[in-house]
Amino acid sequence: MGKLQEFEITINNNKTVYSPGESLSGTLKISIAQPIQCKAIKVNCQGFCGVTSKSNDTDWTEEEQYFSSSVSIADKGTLKDGEHSFPFKFLLPAAAPTSFEGPYGQIIYRVRAFIDTPRFAKDYKIEKPFSMKNTVNLNEIPGIQEPSSSSVTKNFSYMLVKNGTVVLKAKSDMRGYIAGEIIKVFAEIENKSDKSTGHVVASLMQKVTYNTKKPTYDLRAVAEVEGPGVKGGQKTEWKEQIIVPSLHLSTLTDGNLIQICYYIQVCLKYPEASLTLPIYIGSIAVDPTLPSPSRAVPPMPAPRNNPTPAPGPSPVAAPAESLPGVANYNGEMPKSPLHESSSQAPVSPNAFSYAPGLSFRQRQSSLGPSAPPFSSSTSPEDTNQMSSSASLPPNYRSSAYPHEPPPSYEDSCNI
Repeated sequence: MGKLQEFEITINNNKTVYSPGESLSGTLKISIAQPIQCKAIKVNCQGFCGVTSKSNDTDWTEEEQYFSSSVSIADKGTLKDGEHSFPFKFLLPAAAPTSFEGPYGQIIYRVRAFIDTPRFAKDYKIEKPFSMKNTVNLNEIPGIQEPSSSSVTKNFSYMLVKNGTVVLKAKSDMRGYIAGEIIKVFAEIENKSDKSTGHVVASLMQKVTYNTKKPTYDLRAVAEVEGPGVKGGQKTEWKEQIIVPSLHLSTLTDGNLIQICYYIQVCLKYPEASLTLPIYIGSIAVDPTLPSPSRAVPPMPAPRNNPTPAPGPSPVAAPAESLPGVANYNGEMPKSPLHESSSQAPVSPNAFSYAPGLSFRQRQSSLGPSAPPFSSSTSPEDTNQMSSSASLPPNYRSSAYPHEPPPSYEDSCNI
């Protein structure tokens, strides 16, 4: 290494696996034979994910950085010959996925150190990886204690001739497991044909999705059990157990570049029929004494107001100049006759109606031309008399409702 005899990152207690929220501390050791001019010495702690569409390729097409923290442990100057130790410490984030390494992507955590030298001089860098292990509490998943079940019906044909159907039903005892636990699989096969089926297989499948522009899927069976077939016209119940090996935890959040999920696949080899039972792999086992969290209830839609009916056609209003009493309108709303003062003159209905050929005859009140039709001095008897003797348009007569409907507005206008 020339001038640089030792350049090493050591982590306290030689710890290699961390949990989110923990602190990582260590020492950068440098031993040089001759002084080195440097602009800075830095230590960086980083976590990121990279995926690609080519197998075992580290030229990532998509990257996602979880965190990156740097600390400068030496400023610009001359690093004297001899041995040097620079301690460092980082606080890991509270939310970070578990380390992962697959053929099309990786989730990587590492500590890196840099000696940044002046221009035209050689820079030095080194890195040390560590692992992050997250936790998945299965008790926080809604419905985790319920069985995962499914069924499928397959036509059974021989020499292109339909020979009946086969009904395959299967379920697991629950939906979540940790490494070392046993998955209990129950299957029911009803053969409604004359031919025997092939053997039945139950497999624990791992599906890894690498979310590039065109997603890549890596599917493999991590455990498998097999049972005999079913003769024609018979119905069989099949029970098996699968021991969960040490696996990466299920991904519970969406939007990650790498998604990991698990399911049990139960299939018949002949006729080809299969079904899947989704499950979760976690780090904290299901506790049957704890209540299962309720499923998220979709938000209720906001109440909508009753739709306002579309306005019907109304008579066209006459120009303001042609209506008596409108030319001097001062912007105030007209008052009801019940609230008018006795000193106000009655207003002709022609001032508020406009229809060609339609006119109203004015009734001469016994109160005089200047008195309103309903003044405060009018007695109830006078009011009833006035209401019963109100003038109507020509040919407008009282109808025998409900046996005879009253005339429409247009009929009363066509006089």
